[in-house]
Amino acid sequence: MIEVSGLTRYYGEFAALQDVSFRVEQGTILGLLGRNGAGKSTTLKILAGLIPPSSGTVLIDGIDIVEEPNRLRSMIGYLPEDPPLYLDMTVRAFVAHIGRLKGMAADAVAARLDTVLATAQLEDRQHQVIGTLSHGYRKRVGIAQAIIHDPRLVILDEPISGLDPVQIAEMRKVVRSLAEGRAVLLSSHILSEVEQTCDQLLVLADGKLVARGTEAEISAASQRVRMRIEVSGTREALAAALDNVQGVESATFGVVGDGVSSALVLVSDDAAREAVSAAIVHAGLGLRTYHGTRLEDAFVGATTTHGEA
Repeated sequence: MIEVSGLTRYYGEFAALQDVSFRVEQGTILGLLGRNGAGKSTTLKILAGLIPPSSGTVLIDGIDIVEEPNRLRSMIGYLPEDPPLYLDMTVRAFVAHIGRLKGMAADAVAARLDTVLATAQLEDRQHQVIGTLSHGYRKRVGIAQAIIHDPRLVILDEPISGLDPVQIAEMRKVVRSLAEGRAVLLSSHILSEVEQTCDQLLVLADGKLVARGTEAEISAASQRVRMRIEVSGTREALAAALDNVQGVESATFGVVGDGVSSALVLVSDDAAREAVSAAIVHAGLGLRTYHGTRLEDAFVGATTTHGEA
């Protein structure tokens, strides 16, 4: 459905993107990860038709973004991190107005409006003035304006930034519903949300694509595991238990509360993780929390260049 091939973008002599290629199929949510300056925003702006690539192609259903930019823009819905909203308009009036600005006929807007408001979970706020809405609801209004014209590709730049945990959970449902019948591309710095929301992941570093695949595939590429541990016992006892465990690369210890200690431990592989668990049990410490994650370490490893700390 969406095919990106050899995408490159220069700003003067600086290469913000270098030969990036990927596909996004209909019904798929693709997560774009990367540190600041990795090229995420440049990629999204090119796909949204806001800036042209220096070289490479972007095709949506075979239509080239360079050769037919106006036609392609009608197939794209874009939500920037800070959506531009008319704060003195009601939700329903604003979304309808954007539909007309995008070239839709009045009857076409009317036919789509209720469905779009329902998708963005805005039915109970549709007659409210946007300026009185919370940050989370304003994000939903931004999504509604992005999909009013029923685009083939929806681009979301940091859709959950600034949201509280309840709003994040609600936004996750909204984003998942967007993938019905279209492709969704989103960027985020919150790895846990990307894990729960996206079907496929792309990792950018210094303008280059350094990893791609599902969360499990990218995580499997990194044998290292970061473990978060809480035990009933002293920090000193926990440190002593892990002191001679083979495969422990680093450990940071702390105190959670009265009689409860914690450790953030980086181990080399699954065998070392099992050895850590065995050492805690052997020391007679009560294991309260034991959680390991690979994606964070895979992300750090993929985006860390030589010479960085």
